[in-house]
Amino acid sequence: MTEQQKDRIKGVFFGQAIGDALGLGTEFMTRNQIAEYYPNGLFDYFQIVQDKHRQRWKTGDWTDDTEQFLCICDSILKTNNLNEIAFANELYKWYSGTPMGIGMTVYKVVSLPQFTQYPHKAAELVWKISKQKLASNGAIMRTSITGAYEFWDCEKVMLNTEKIAKVTHWDPRCVGSCVIIASIIAEIINQNILLKAEQVIAIGDKYDSRIKPFIEISMSENISELYLDEQNSIGYTLKALSAGLWAYFNSYNFEIGILKVVNEGGDADTNASVVGSLLGAKFGFNSIPVKYINGLNNGVFLENKFNAFIEKLDEKLHAQ
Repeated sequence: MTEQQKDRIKGVFFGQAIGDALGLGTEFMTRNQIAEYYPNGLFDYFQIVQDKHRQRWKTGDWTDDTEQFLCICDSILKTNNLNEIAFANELYKWYSGTPMGIGMTVYKVVSLPQFTQYPHKAAELVWKISKQKLASNGAIMRTSITGAYEFWDCEKVMLNTEKIAKVTHWDPRCVGSCVIIASIIAEIINQNILLKAEQVIAIGDKYDSRIKPFIEISMSENISELYLDEQNSIGYTLKALSAGLWAYFNSYNFEIGILKVVNEGGDADTNASVVGSLLGAKFGFNSIPVKYINGLNNGVFLENKFNAFIEKLDEKLHAQ
């Protein structure tokens, strides 16, 4: 691996966590509420209001989005592979502790008997019970790391991402949105190539025709056209996808892109996790303002996870 590739992967790790920690400050808020709580916009962790929802976390903490990202990481560190059973076991271990902010879809799937043995069957069952309508954002918020693992093989990235997404989210819109984000990240790390809109649409079309309009709207320069704070759809996987792609297509640096999305509200921590991972890959770790890195409550822990991940990735690459 080159130093640039390592820098971009580190950008994925820290971008994920920073987006999550900043996004917590506006999570579930409308744009009007954000204007009330943050008249000049939210731009740092110390501003985050300590209301009933947010006071459960310390300043600079990430939430379940990054906890599940790290469950994927831990499954890789233990097996040097991306395996749905290994990830399911790490996810169940986390669920059995004291998870905060666990999504309803993840909760329904993980709490089923024999989930750790048959995670895909559990996810498919929950999806079918929902009459095939359940397409929440609990997978896209965590799977950016699958774009960093085996990034040199785009087919493996797609298959790995499918396996991990389907551990809890079976809907093709969920799977397709995860694969899009992971594929973009892999191409950036591997060859410093930015996928164009038509290439992103082609990936989405392999999974579900309903993905395309959300890709198209993300190309608008006006982020308000995404309606990220629309209360009846804030948890939709394609909303998170559109937020990530908007930043990917329109942002000229890490900070501006992530703050624009954070200050739109809605499911802001998830949206900003996706954005942070994408922009961390696009611009690299060294582009991230130091205040956001140093302000993370568990930054040293995250750095250690990244270093262990790189070591395993080097082993995998040399074994090719």
